[in-house]
Amino acid sequence: MRTLVLNCGSSSLKWRLFDQAEKVAGGLVERVTDHGSALHEVLSAVDLTGLDAVGHRMVHGGLRFSRPTLIDDEVIAAVAELIPLAPLHNPPNIAGVREARRMLPEVPQVAVFDTAFHRTIPPMNAHYAIDSAVAAEHGIIRYGFHGTSHAYVSRQTAKLLGREPAEVNVITLHLGNGASACAVKGGRSFATSMGLSPLEGLVMGTRSGNIDPAIIFHLHRVAGMPVEAIDDLLNKRSGLLGLCGDSDMREVLRRDDEQAKLALAMYCERIKSYVGAYTAMLGGVDAVAFTAGVGENSAAVRAASLSNLEFMGIAVDETRNAKGEAIISPDGARVAVCVVPTDEELEIATQTEALLSSNGR
Repeated sequence: MRTLVLNCGSSSLKWRLFDQAEKVAGGLVERVTDHGSALHEVLSAVDLTGLDAVGHRMVHGGLRFSRPTLIDDEVIAAVAELIPLAPLHNPPNIAGVREARRMLPEVPQVAVFDTAFHRTIPPMNAHYAIDSAVAAEHGIIRYGFHGTSHAYVSRQTAKLLGREPAEVNVITLHLGNGASACAVKGGRSFATSMGLSPLEGLVMGTRSGNIDPAIIFHLHRVAGMPVEAIDDLLNKRSGLLGLCGDSDMREVLRRDDEQAKLALAMYCERIKSYVGAYTAMLGGVDAVAFTAGVGENSAAVRAASLSNLEFMGIAVDETRNAKGEAIISPDGARVAVCVVPTDEELEIATQTEALLSSNGR
């Protein structure tokens, strides 16, 4: 099957063309302001002869979409209703879908949702301890994100261990500018660090991750900051950027000043806290897997995030870690520590093709 995968980010457009699960072409357009026009240029320049399907990354599927879905007008309308939950991502996702459908009206198009993998999270891990009627009325629940990455990496980790996904418990750590942890129990998401939005959880490039909610009230009531300014602060001027002035982990690691050291320590300690919590929640783990830009490339972050966890059977071999080997834990370790490159576009292509094949297309 020949499948085009489109990932319309908030200010970028990434595309990959697969033939029988092998990448044959791809590209990235940055600083995009009009996703429809940008996609039109891309599709006009790419040879799409024999195209069988288009798979679209959709960030937020709410509670309605728990699996890949064939796109029609009703699906687009439903995703548009979720824009308040993903105001930066769902609009460009929709713009990409509309332009692709206009230019390729005869080609089946499939939405693959970032949130879908996390719909298996049990209620005790999905709900917030607020008034249940208020939560239900306003759709307040842990949706989780980076689902395609966590799904792909957890399966690849099981493969690396020579086992079936259903046989293993894995903690996947997707560490990029956005970052999230996921407890994967027997191939299914059991808990994840991002919540109603991608703001919750780990310290990120510009996002705060977990904070005391009273900080928001304090900034509004005492500091006089409007809600919009607090939103901007927590999403765009916090995390590594807020702590030391650099959102890029490579720059943070190059520096030797106290602010950068503090930012790195907080980043890694937050990861460690989730590894510990998820190990307990899962009743033990078979592997911890690092992925995405920071996870795949920073030996220093991997080592610091798992330091002093030998009592849990989690350890990092210094030499293997420095080389970035696939398995960086010592021989005989109770828990395998792995470095697994993610491939969200391949996961989207795979899910798209599986859906269409099951529908007889």
